[in-house]
Amino acid sequence: MRYGFVLPFGNARVVAEAAAAAEQAGWDGFFVWEPVWGNDAWICLTAAAMKTERIKLGTMLTPISRMRPWKLASETATLDDLSGGRVILAVGLGAPESGFGAFGEATDRRIRAELLDEGLEILTGLWRGQPYRFQGKHYTVEAVDLEIEATPIVQQPRIPIWVVGAWGRAKSMNRALRYDGLLPNVIGEKGARAPTLEEMVAIGRYVNEHHAAGASYDLIVEGETAGDDPAAASAQVRQWAEAGATWWLETNWMLPRRPEEVPNIMRRIRKGPARIG
Repeated sequence: MRYGFVLPFGNARVVAEAAAAAEQAGWDGFFVWEPVWGNDAWICLTAAAMKTERIKLGTMLTPISRMRPWKLASETATLDDLSGGRVILAVGLGAPESGFGAFGEATDRRIRAELLDEGLEILTGLWRGQPYRFQGKHYTVEAVDLEIEATPIVQQPRIPIWVVGAWGRAKSMNRALRYDGLLPNVIGEKGARAPTLEEMVAIGRYVNEHHAAGASYDLIVEGETAGDDPAAASAQVRQWAEAGATWWLETNWMLPRRPEEVPNIMRRIRKGPARIG
């Protein structure tokens, strides 16, 4: 099991300080959210890269439907180069209620799924190098070989991509299985929710049956543990590891986004992850 901390909010200075503290406290990954408008995730992660040496850096998560895939390819490649190969890119359809409509972004689920698929094709294609051509429903990339300084992808064969997959929906799961990790959720009557332990076992079995043999693949689970009760926290995380999870992301999305909460976040970071040995 590996352990990541998701910072629910904060400007670039807060992100840099928190990432440095997370690395010192023994976390394996540090993640920030990517808002429609606000603190830019990739600038924040660049600040974090300059203050750290080991910890993985990524988003939780990037909705490619509202990105220019070529710009995202540039941002991720540049940060991977700067950080020495420490980027993880987590992607999904995103939450349209977070402001998509206010800025004219696509809110229809089917269209966002199409944009996600095409965006991933372009992103990984550009990472492989030029010349590159793509023709899709939403995007066209002409076969041009621009005279630019190509940014190398340090991690090979590519920057790891984690994809949200809806358990029980074959198309969504198959999309996730084409990449490097699964952020599983379950679609119910009240919308998306995290899987139960029993569902996680079934998801892990499905991944083992359908993912390419011999290829490493991550199963990521989010949750909150009590930093001041290591034994209880370890027991909580252990059951998810036994269910097949390979990453635990310490996450509290319900935390009020107020500056006075930052010291509490920093205290939790410094207590470190609930390791199970």
